Amino acid sequence: MKCIVGLGNPGKKYEKTRHNIGFMVIDELAKLNNWSLSQEKFKGKYTIEHVAGEKVLLLQPQTYMNLSGESLRLFMDYYDIPEEDVLVIYDDLDLPTGRIRLRQKGGHGGHNGIRSIIDQLGTKEFKRLRVGVGRPSVPMSVVDYVLGTFDKEQQAAVDESIQQSVKACEAWLSKPFLEVMNDYNAK
Repeated sequence: MKCIVGLGNPGKKYEKTRHNIGFMVIDELAKLNNWSLSQEKFKGKYTIEHVAGEKVLLLQPQTYMNLSGESLRLFMDYYDIPEEDVLVIYDDLDLPTGRIRLRQKGGHGGHNGIRSIIDQLGTKEFKRLRVGVGRPSVPMSVVDYVLGTFDKEQQAAVDESIQQSVKACEAWLSKPFLEVMNDYNAK
């Protein structure tokens, strides 16, 4: 069983914002595989699919970023998903736009969605796929920056990071996570 969770905020207002890059990756992964997150429960949108005999669950919490852990906790409890089978995809200010980085565990690094998940799960032991959104080039609050949209000049790098993230997710369906980390963190 593999559970892939993309973080973001629900609603059209937030659709193309930096903070929603996790949703964008899940949307692209679903689109490329002709899947649809048509089920709604557990404070989220989700689908359950099968790939080469492996159950694959995709989740987009609809609780707003700061409460993402509530949705994931309900989902994991219902489907009896162990922490080691969870991969959380989210935006990262400390990575340049267009870069991705996979990690086996870690702290929240100031990310409120990850903080919520750590609080709800009671552990830092879950896999992460961090998608770089960079830092603002002009003085502005972090909140305004992550709730803003990508600049036109960034779009090619954003599209590439989404594609790389999807490939990393697909690789994890058939390879050990450490191998996927080694393959995609080197790029």
